[in-house]
Amino acid sequence: MNSHGFLTERQIQVLRLRRCGRSQEEVAAIIGTTRSNVSILERRAMQNIERALATLKQWKMIQAPVAVRIPEGTDLFSLPGIIFREADARGLKLPVNSIDILAELKEIAPNLTRRRVIERSVEIYVTEEGEIYVEEVESCATKAA
Repeated sequence: MNSHGFLTERQIQVLRLRRCGRSQEEVAAIIGTTRSNVSILERRAMQNIERALATLKQWKMIQAPVAVRIPEGTDLFSLPGIIFREADARGLKLPVNSIDILAELKEIAPNLTRRRVIERSVEIYVTEEGEIYVEEVESCATKAA
């Protein structure tokens, strides 16, 4: 890994030029390579970024002061109370309200519920900044498959 994290100098150069609206052919001409190579550099850069984001998400979940396991069958509208009780138990005042929590859950885990009921067991993590992360809990049936 270099001082730019998971991206090479060349990948950064390609991403910057593409961000400025240049086509892959234009970028190829500017950096002296082929369009095909630019495509590969861009694709690998995006893969590296996705891996870095997934790693950061895992790190934030590890560090989250609020972590609650929500069993399958839990009423969606009970989640804010569960989360706030856990935060209170840790002496943490979250910068979100119940509606924020429900809206964020709907956005990050749209298939989590059916008719207000949690369909599968999950862990919900909340950072001090109020960021919410959801991770499905593996069941015995999932592990055996």
